[in-house]
Amino acid sequence: MPRPVRNRPSELDQLLDRDPQETAEWRESLDAVIAHAGPERATYLMRRALGHAQDSGLAVPHLLETDYVNTIPTAAEPQFPGDVEMESRITAWNRWNAAAMVTRGSRYGLGGHIATFASAAWLYETGFQHFFRGKEDPASGGSGDQLYIQGHASPGIYARAFLDGRLTEADLDRFRQETWHAGEGRGLPSYPHPRRLPWLWEFPTVSMGIGPINAVYQARFNRYLTNRGIKDTSASHVWAFLGDGEMDEPESTAALALAGREQLDNLTFVVNCNLQRLDGPVRANFKIVQELEAQFRAAGWNVVKSLWGTAWDELFQLDTTGALVRRLREVPDAQFQTYATRDAAYIREQFFGADPALVEMAKLLSDEKIAACFHTSRAGHEPRKVYAAYRAALENKGAPTVILAQTVKGWTLGPGFESRNANHQMKKLTGKEFRAMRDLLELPIPDSKLDDELVPYVHPGEDSPEVRYLQERRAALGGPAPARKVHPVALPEPSAKPFETLKKGSGSQEIATTMAFVRLVKDLMREKETGRRWVPVVPDEARTFGMESLFPSAGIYSPLGQNYDPVDRDQLLYYKEASDGQILNEGITEAGSLADFTAAATSYATHGEPMIPFYIFYSMFGFQRTGDQFWSLADQLGRGFVIGATAGRTTMTGEGLQHADGHSPLLASTNPAVVTYDPAFAYEVGAIVKDGLRRMYGPDPSLNEDVFYYLTVYNEPKVQPPQPAGDGVEEGILKGLYRFSEGPGGNALAEGPGESDRPRIQLLASGTAIHWALDAQRLLAEEWGVTADVWSATSWSELRRDALECDAAQLRGEDRTPYVTRVLEDAPGPVLAVSDWMRAVPDQISQWVPQDWTSLGTDGFGLSGTREAVRRHFGVDAESVVVAALAQLARRGEVKHETVRRAAEGYGLA
Repeated sequence: MPRPVRNRPSELDQLLDRDPQETAEWRESLDAVIAHAGPERATYLMRRALGHAQDSGLAVPHLLETDYVNTIPTAAEPQFPGDVEMESRITAWNRWNAAAMVTRGSRYGLGGHIATFASAAWLYETGFQHFFRGKEDPASGGSGDQLYIQGHASPGIYARAFLDGRLTEADLDRFRQETWHAGEGRGLPSYPHPRRLPWLWEFPTVSMGIGPINAVYQARFNRYLTNRGIKDTSASHVWAFLGDGEMDEPESTAALALAGREQLDNLTFVVNCNLQRLDGPVRANFKIVQELEAQFRAAGWNVVKSLWGTAWDELFQLDTTGALVRRLREVPDAQFQTYATRDAAYIREQFFGADPALVEMAKLLSDEKIAACFHTSRAGHEPRKVYAAYRAALENKGAPTVILAQTVKGWTLGPGFESRNANHQMKKLTGKEFRAMRDLLELPIPDSKLDDELVPYVHPGEDSPEVRYLQERRAALGGPAPARKVHPVALPEPSAKPFETLKKGSGSQEIATTMAFVRLVKDLMREKETGRRWVPVVPDEARTFGMESLFPSAGIYSPLGQNYDPVDRDQLLYYKEASDGQILNEGITEAGSLADFTAAATSYATHGEPMIPFYIFYSMFGFQRTGDQFWSLADQLGRGFVIGATAGRTTMTGEGLQHADGHSPLLASTNPAVVTYDPAFAYEVGAIVKDGLRRMYGPDPSLNEDVFYYLTVYNEPKVQPPQPAGDGVEEGILKGLYRFSEGPGGNALAEGPGESDRPRIQLLASGTAIHWALDAQRLLAEEWGVTADVWSATSWSELRRDALECDAAQLRGEDRTPYVTRVLEDAPGPVLAVSDWMRAVPDQISQWVPQDWTSLGTDGFGLSGTREAVRRHFGVDAESVVVAALAQLARRGEVKHETVRRAAEGYGLA
């Protein structure tokens, strides 16, 4: 036995010890226990003392890791309120139909995942029968609970919807076949996809890691709605079902500290710890449950470990020396996975044989008992254990809860599936395996029904005791779940004044389009009817974007309010936090900010409260860093405004390669739900925001669209012109293109005999590039005798979207011409496009432009320098545009090639 270390320096040595003699007596007592009863007994007493101290309200630190046993002992489990036998039959039907659905689909090469739901069935069923509130629950005001279903478990959720009458056999047979055929059922998406099945799924989760972080911010947004007086969500609870392998994703644990810090006791994570990920053990040589326990406890979560079934109770009672608990703690996960597949003799030798005390214990156990414990007896497979864990989660106050529920992956699917490394990729059961499964689950399915090549779906009948019980339980909890319901709420159109202000321009004042947007939103947040529904989401760059003026007026959301005197309190724009604050200032986390945005952007469906979020991010740290979350946002049918501030590759001086964004609109164009604009002027920003409010939040909710807007705005101050007169300007802004400036005449250098014969070119520019185009327009006219019309291309992607729709219509025999083709068809000369983005951004529309086409852009990595120097480097400054225009005209024979050379040399470009 190792001797205790004495007189080791401690941080407590710097604190005054009021009674050194008493301290010495405590240490001597502990030494005596170690000497006479052993270290295990001493550890037990210390943990008992620590637990008692915590229960007494003393401020002592929690242990990050506890023994590898259940948090809730069997004797402390609450009485199970349901009919276990009835719920077991319901679960058995669902297990069968989930496996049958995937197996039947495999004949088309589609397959699906069977093993995940098999391991987690009771985790879901216990919740559906006793905990998960539906949308009709009056206490939650139509919100119900928010359920983040583990994506690979979707077959089990479909099977339950079949049992309760929401899906038919024909629907199940269209699993992973979403092309609808009359009379053959609705296509069911492979995973939870609200966009594909909007009446059932609320949250997309199969892109691993997105479910956990979105669940945290959903729970946080629920509190935000309550604290701001918009809706009382205190009766809603967020349940996130996750896999232990999924917890390796950075997003899975990125927001744990936020949940702990803000004491989100309206949130429960249920981690299905079957010890397996997609290809093998999660922690082959370690223990994932213990690792997760330490991680969650350190973040301030309440941890409930639900590991062992009732078959283990006898073993723990026999463990008088602590040898069993010690052995459970030291066996790595991969070995325990092996135990689940080996016979009792192997387990006696490999597990019990490691300790003499365990050898003696094993002599008291039958082979059947050992097999029951190590093969199937996991707490996650026993409704009483699961119920106890869920009840403990709801009763815990002041912290979120994680339930670490141990299961066997592929449980009830037979020895060919259970605990096998390959079971994630196994897509079907054989007839023999279905017969064994039927016998194990005690389902009344005769052999004659299993003779066909296709295993049948089974249903006990619409009026069967099982279905009546299921429906009664769901009625008591507020109706079907999961379910998504949109509660139409009309938002009035905002007043015209904020938009009219932008239409007038800035006079002689130079302002950036970023500031123009911020001023617009600040005015819209003052609107009497809709102002409180705006949700500014900022990842710690508010001052960069000129948004500090919102701090004192709107306030920064903090559930604790402001418990300090801010250092800038004597300033006009001081840092103000408030429990009813409107701004979500998330710190340096784009992932967290977008999760917040997602919760706000889907509040119209989740809570029946339409909110108007805008998420403003820095440079490329939006679509590049969190593209997967943007796709999930589209899947969840989110609505709102995404603002790419400090946009473009050349507008940020000195930022270099990492920050200079030249590609985000191209990334955004891959997302069908994104409406992307690159406005050049403040009045364009106003027109786009106004139209976005109409399309997403208009006064007729039935016409609202499930899209979100992405606007790129710039940090380069410019005089903002007034909106040009003309009926077609706003239409052009919204469709993506309009002529901003018609070209002037030339001078004596013109190579033609008269003004009408001067060469002409069309310059298309977006965003800040329009200023280079306008300078180029002047240089072309004054120095080279070329007339250039300048067009503002507010949206390359919207022009392309319209053109693609026209192409599709033509294939149906309709006569439709793309907008870009129509507005340019009479414009004389070739077309030259320029932007602060890589050339692929404007090149999206090239095939529908009737004229000769070329483009300039900022392809390549960014670099540090002045704006002028960097633009010259990329060849997009005004002089480079002039040379490119002359070169394009020279190829057409409209100017001499010598002119191009002279221009390049004169501008220092040759």
